Amino acid sequence: MGSSIAVIYTKHESRKLFVELQKTNREIDKLNINWGRLQLEQSAWSSHGRIEKIATARLNMRLPVANEVVYIKE
Repeated sequence: MGSSIAVIYTKHESRKLFVELQKTNREIDKLNINWGRLQLEQSAWSSHGRIEKIATARLNMRLPVANEVVYIKE
């Protein structure tokens, strides 16, 4: 009798743990998807064209003309 109750209890616990494992795996999948999105967003925000546009518009930066370039030799 005791061993049959132990088997039932163990089976019930294993089912609960399996459900918890499935929830955790779904959460991991969601987090991986979100991480991928964030990486794409970061690459879009840090693209050279965007940075150059902001540098020109907000900071009044520009490319130097040829006679403004100074080469330094060691």
